[in-house]
Amino acid sequence: MERVCTEIHIRICEASDIVVARRHTRELAVRQGLSEVAVAALAIAVTEVATNIVVHAGAGEIVLAAATGAGRCGVTVTALDAGPGILEIEQAMRDGFSTGTGLGFGLPGARRLVDEFEIESIVGVGTRVMLRKWTATDAP
Repeated sequence: MERVCTEIHIRICEASDIVVARRHTRELAVRQGLSEVAVAALAIAVTEVATNIVVHAGAGEIVLAAATGAGRCGVTVTALDAGPGILEIEQAMRDGFSTGTGLGFGLPGARRLVDEFEIESIVGVGTRVMLRKWTATDAP
């Protein structure tokens, strides 16, 4: 059973908040013992989902949590917004698909950078994206 400790809540409304979320992510990932490569990958994934909050929802929140369980350490990131939601999640998870002016690599790229990825979205209600990165020696 996984045990989660230390939660950090970061309000995301503008580009400067993305920088704050990335910094806190890096700090927590280092404290949890992730490798330099894993720290960098998680920070990029957080940048992608936080950018989506600003661009598509206007505002939201990133919740960072230190996670431990089954002899391993990691970081869980939950991105939440009350934006328009994603009509076609399967389509949004394809490389190159974008509803805006981006290249369409944000969500699929974030998924590739982490060990665990979940997305839930309800049109007109909002979106929740969960990212989890574990220490390399004990990654599932």
